[in-house]
Amino acid sequence: MSGHSKWATIKRKKAATDQKRGSLFTKLVKEITIAAKMGGGDPNGNPRLRLAIDTARANSMPMDNIQRAVKKGTGELEGVTYDEITYEGYGPAGIALIIETATDNRNRTVADIRHIMSRNNGSLGESGSVAWMFQRKGTVDVLKSAADEDQLMEILLDAGLEDLSDDDDNYYTVITDVRQLEDVKKALDEAAIAYENAKIDLLPENYIELEADDAEKVIKLIDALENNDDIQAVYSNMEISESAMNSLNG
Repeated sequence: MSGHSKWATIKRKKAATDQKRGSLFTKLVKEITIAAKMGGGDPNGNPRLRLAIDTARANSMPMDNIQRAVKKGTGELEGVTYDEITYEGYGPAGIALIIETATDNRNRTVADIRHIMSRNNGSLGESGSVAWMFQRKGTVDVLKSAADEDQLMEILLDAGLEDLSDDDDNYYTVITDVRQLEDVKKALDEAAIAYENAKIDLLPENYIELEADDAEKVIKLIDALENNDDIQAVYSNMEISESAMNSLNG
């Protein structure tokens, strides 16, 4: 798990900025709508919808917005139909990228992605070109001040814990099978251990370590992609060296 938490440290700082942008709510509404359309409007029987609603509530989305998004997904209210399309490609220094989108206009979205990539030293690849490098997992961040490693291991092993990263100074990253993410959340809730950023993640099997200059270029590209309302998530196999982290934090 080396590298995941170092990049996650920067992503947490970015998330605090993203919360202030209206685009975050746009992405959350899309995810709720798609989840409700695919699995029905009852979060108790639809894990993807339950996770989407939990994420929206954690980001202070009003319940009225959440309920409207659910009803648009189930067809109770008229709404836009979104297609989920995943693109693969490469960023600066050969970094692998997976770009997940939800769009009502495929042509617009792929044109936007090509434009962003070309302006930031990236390129799109063929389907399957980098997907084999990643595994889909459930991840949860737990503040180290909320629990120690032994405590988390004891609570979560039976709930589906696969790995526990402590690379970050302030957080443990709990990693689990996607199907057991809800079990992990429930175990943490029952133990009264606060957590953040419970989500489905794509984790690379191997990382490419970058120094500050290349890391800044990759972060700039990822920022540009994530600022597009059609793009739901961007994953990479970037590792950031200690010296680069110090430079970026400075």
